[in-house]
Amino acid sequence: MTQPQSISHQTLLSWQKLEQLAKKDWSLVDLFAEGVDQTVANKQIQSRAERFCVQSQGIYFDYAKQCIDDEVHQVLLNLAEECNLKDRIEALLQGHKVNISEDRSALHTALRLPKSASLSVDGQDVVQAVHNSLDRAEQIVNRIREKLWRGYSGKAITDVINIGVGGSDLGPLMATTALDSWADTDIQVHFVSNMDGKQLGSLLDKLNPETSLFIISSKSFGTVDTLSNAQTALTWLLKTGASRQSILRRHFIGISANLPKMSEWGIYPDNQLALWQWVGGRFSMWSAISLAVAIRIGMAGFRQMLAGANAMDEHFATANFAQNLPVMLGLIGVWNSTFLNIHAHTVLPYDGRLRYFPSYLTQLEMESNGKSVTLHGEQVTYSTSPVLWGEIGSNAQHAFYQLLHQGTQRVSCDFIACVEDDKLMELAKGDELQYQHNLSLANCLAQSRVLAFGNQAVAKKPTSKSEDQAVSDLDKFKRYRGNQPSTTILLDSLSPRSLGTLIALYEHKVYVMASIWNINPFDQWGVEMGKKMADSVYSELVNNKISINQSCQLFDVSTDALLAHIKQITAIRK
Repeated sequence: MTQPQSISHQTLLSWQKLEQLAKKDWSLVDLFAEGVDQTVANKQIQSRAERFCVQSQGIYFDYAKQCIDDEVHQVLLNLAEECNLKDRIEALLQGHKVNISEDRSALHTALRLPKSASLSVDGQDVVQAVHNSLDRAEQIVNRIREKLWRGYSGKAITDVINIGVGGSDLGPLMATTALDSWADTDIQVHFVSNMDGKQLGSLLDKLNPETSLFIISSKSFGTVDTLSNAQTALTWLLKTGASRQSILRRHFIGISANLPKMSEWGIYPDNQLALWQWVGGRFSMWSAISLAVAIRIGMAGFRQMLAGANAMDEHFATANFAQNLPVMLGLIGVWNSTFLNIHAHTVLPYDGRLRYFPSYLTQLEMESNGKSVTLHGEQVTYSTSPVLWGEIGSNAQHAFYQLLHQGTQRVSCDFIACVEDDKLMELAKGDELQYQHNLSLANCLAQSRVLAFGNQAVAKKPTSKSEDQAVSDLDKFKRYRGNQPSTTILLDSLSPRSLGTLIALYEHKVYVMASIWNINPFDQWGVEMGKKMADSVYSELVNNKISINQSCQLFDVSTDALLAHIKQITAIRK
């Protein structure tokens, strides 16, 4: 496939139609009332819940509480066709260079292809390279889990510390936490990402250097956050008196696309695991980057996660758009952000095991689609990625739900829950935990209802706005305006496989939205300038001058003043 053609969105008939439809006074109360009337009049008409629902891959995806009707639904599907989404999906999965600005493929889907598959890119079968890396990772995982990997004193490893940032931290941290019930080893896994050293420092106080193993995860092996923590860990281990050679060989594993830099730092060749330039950091958790996950749940469990993601890839490639989970999730996101001008989105998992999933998605979505230039270098004239955040639903109810229910801005929401918990009945207090599980599910469904219908949620079924007489008598401080659109995603249960499916669903959602917006979701030039400026500021911060001569501006008056204040306080304390 060649580079996608430039799209003038305003000339697309579907785009123009959606702009017109967005001007409508959308009311979820009215939409549901209309659905009730239609069902009564004609029993053959599907209910709103049936029309705006997709069931596949162990997921029940309900978007009936979005501000859409049958017309919007069809025009969104037309938009996907006009934007050549089918070709874009094929280009992604076939390894074409969809990362235009860096002239690369984006082959995270190749990381979960089965061993029997084949995908040739630039004359190389990438599937073979991927499985060679996975097999090497499995050897390391088994050595650690079987207590064959020993520290400098001969003791078996008890703690594994993953040092990384961004995609080298958020994905593995999220997955390890979500799948902790599947952990079948007493080896503990820890994650360190903060560059200020406090996170690592407090952890080192609790660890035994004889039995600690550090995984240094960095695609470039040049990220200052990661390497500063790695150097601190090395210094800590060298204080034991063991030789540098022994420390590096027995206590450090490196994962990177830059093998020479790993070797230069001191990672032994046998302890190196490879990445590839065609894998973006935030899409890399399907690779050796998730070594910590595999150590905790076993390589068989990790391969189940890969299989779940691959199943979603197949669904994405083959399902018709109206029944395609990522396509519909992405189209709804475009409708909300670009046409309804809803510029905030929150993800609300009602399952404590998914507590890091919203943080993972903040990077996945905002770093991918936080773009204002098209694939062809033209300035976009429409809204792209919304601001995304989230929290466990039960915690969020006592934190920011106030804004969702009675604030001044509209926010779209994703509710995520698990219908069953296969692990509950294995526990001694399974009955009590089942009660809490059901309570969480009830809150999930109740909150989405109140967000949609406001004060009318207390009724058995919503009526039209004109019938909303009771609300006018309520105390004005207790009025819930409703009309906050939401999607509810129910997993049959949480497992390594279903987690892989869920993550891949959101990866492809991001790609669908980027394809409609005609932007590149696989580069992240926006993070580079800050890194370069930090080097300049750091150089000035550590020089010996106590004050900054205002007649010679270094950066800007604000930054210069802040630097001078820091140096002054530091000098006094010395």
